[in-house]
Amino acid sequence: MSGEFRQYLFPHDHPRLAEVRGMDPYAYREHARTPGTFTGGLVEGWTPLYRNEFRGVTEDGTLREGLYPFEPARPGEEAPVEAMVDAAHDLLAVLDDEGRERISFAVDAVEWQTWANPEFMQFDTGLRLDLQPEVVREKALALMRASLSPEGYELAHAMMLINGFLGEVVDLETVLDEFSYNIALYGVPDLRAPWGWQLFGHHCAVNCLVVEGRMVVSPVFLGAEPDEIDDGPHAGLAYVFADRISLGTDLMAALSEEQRRAATVYEQMVDPAMPPGRVHPGDERHLAGAFQDNRVIPFEGVRVADMPAEAQEIARRIAEAFVRLLPEGPRRARMREIEQHLDRTWFCWIGGSAPGDVFYYRLQSPVLIAELDHHCGVFLDYDTPQPFHIHTVLRTPHGNDYGRAWLRQWQERAAAR
Repeated sequence: MSGEFRQYLFPHDHPRLAEVRGMDPYAYREHARTPGTFTGGLVEGWTPLYRNEFRGVTEDGTLREGLYPFEPARPGEEAPVEAMVDAAHDLLAVLDDEGRERISFAVDAVEWQTWANPEFMQFDTGLRLDLQPEVVREKALALMRASLSPEGYELAHAMMLINGFLGEVVDLETVLDEFSYNIALYGVPDLRAPWGWQLFGHHCAVNCLVVEGRMVVSPVFLGAEPDEIDDGPHAGLAYVFADRISLGTDLMAALSEEQRRAATVYEQMVDPAMPPGRVHPGDERHLAGAFQDNRVIPFEGVRVADMPAEAQEIARRIAEAFVRLLPEGPRRARMREIEQHLDRTWFCWIGGSAPGDVFYYRLQSPVLIAELDHHCGVFLDYDTPQPFHIHTVLRTPHGNDYGRAWLRQWQERAAAR
């Protein structure tokens, strides 16, 4: 129901909002680091993780070799690299020398791993867009538009627009804004050599690398609280994850009763049967979020290959919904990669599975992790998950997040020449 979130608004003078109202991003960053607070605990737990040597998410702690053989893009699967290079040069051209230095990192820099999805700026990587002139913001959006599919750009930008709308609703525009995001470039924009970009902030984090015409868009975090805009110039933007949600309940409905029980690893979103730590204070049920680049995430639930044909097709459509950010050619290549591992793809579920229920699900294979979770309130006042607060995560396990597997092979070949 449109506008349902409004019944959960905090009073304007509630400490949750009043204590940070008017703070700029840097003042709020220091506030968020306060020891003993909710956000301070998150910062303390996450900060050491990004410097760990990158290996990649696995299901058992062992990296599988040969999953990402490097080759130039096949005909019809090329990324729009020329347009991306032009857009990156346009962005660099509107920056001064200091801005170009701040935005630029080595293609294999550890700073890739500093992205995060909360509203507080844990790491000030690259340029903070809400502190940049309008022309810089426009060029940053143009780089995103040149890199992603039209529908992928619309979805990612929708997260930013909803973030700005939330800031207006709760009167925290200096913390929650359409441009409360950091952007960074990695490597030198080039038609063949590896390079990429990263944008991250509240409810939107996208990492994109291209090399020899091939593209990786991963890790990706997209979320919304609420999942609509019901007022102002963007009113009507709504139910941005409707496909991912309905596909999840459709898949559960297509399973036999026995398979539904097997897929449901926990019946409640916060279940007494869960081990300590299964629900994280910030990530809730997500396992593959920010700073989890090397996490071991075992397969759970039901193997897709054992599902009825209808359910298998729905699982495939879930994967496609998550990789829809990719332009048509790279998306075709990514789906080919995913389909090659359908016999080793698993699906698991937490919560209810009727339309309107809140839930968590994960589709996982050696080359894909796609998670969706309904969350509790952050800037709205509710302590149980609601249908209008959604987080989603996309990962490329076994070492190709940030395109690292391809980058390593490219660097090895270049060194051997």
